[in-house]
Amino acid sequence: MQDILNIQELTCGYGNGFHIRNINLNIPKGSFAGIIGPNGSGKTTLFKAISGNLTVKQGTLLLTDKNIADFSYKERAKNIAVVSQTLYVDSIRVEDFVLMGRMPYHSRFSFFEHKNDYEIAHHYMKLTGTYHLKNKLMTQLSGGEQQLVDIARALSQEPGLLLLDEPTSHLDIGHQVQILNLLQKLNTDLKLSILMIIHDLNLAGEYCDFLVMMSKGKIHTIGSPKEVLHYQHIEAVYNTIVVTETNPISGKPVVLLVSGKVLNQNHHINR
Repeated sequence: MQDILNIQELTCGYGNGFHIRNINLNIPKGSFAGIIGPNGSGKTTLFKAISGNLTVKQGTLLLTDKNIADFSYKERAKNIAVVSQTLYVDSIRVEDFVLMGRMPYHSRFSFFEHKNDYEIAHHYMKLTGTYHLKNKLMTQLSGGEQQLVDIARALSQEPGLLLLDEPTSHLDIGHQVQILNLLQKLNTDLKLSILMIIHDLNLAGEYCDFLVMMSKGKIHTIGSPKEVLHYQHIEAVYNTIVVTETNPISGKPVVLLVSGKVLNQNHHINR
């Protein structure tokens, strides 16, 4: 199977500060992949390098065998769409916000949307269940609605790779499941390659088919959720005792926490 993303000996970071080093990673095309790891492990740095927002100091990043560094701004936007963790919205209509995703397809002197732009924007608004919001202002929407609209905007770029930075943060469990069910459907029905940073290990295990666990600026483990979310990996990276079980319905791994009080009462945990 062809890789959507091929990363070879990648090193990048912030001046004399934090760096990720010697990252080697292949993500198969059509994957629903997640990047996990504790705060400060390098997830966001890797994300910024892939999206082109951070200069690569060493190594290469290939998107379907083409070096991302060789992409023009428009080419990158046509191939990679980004949904950020925090959306700074203004008093702009939802429809106009989604139409911003069509900007990479406009010529230098084209300032107006074409009929095709509206058709594509409306298609993805309907797909994300946000078409009924098209005349509302972004500032009038809930956090979950804003996230869905931002996904519609990203899909309107018609990318090959969708990057999401913690798409479920600050959302209640209902909206978390709604967002991830949508992403799962996009991945399954459209064969869209998805890579997201996600903190919740149980959501990562349930929805992703490929996980990258990072620690201290390096990749600790990669593989399927069952391979990556083993209690030994989690305890080594997060420095927290956990129990891992299997979801009886989905067969996916489930991570169970153990409180300090219970640990103190059970000095000898039988693995």
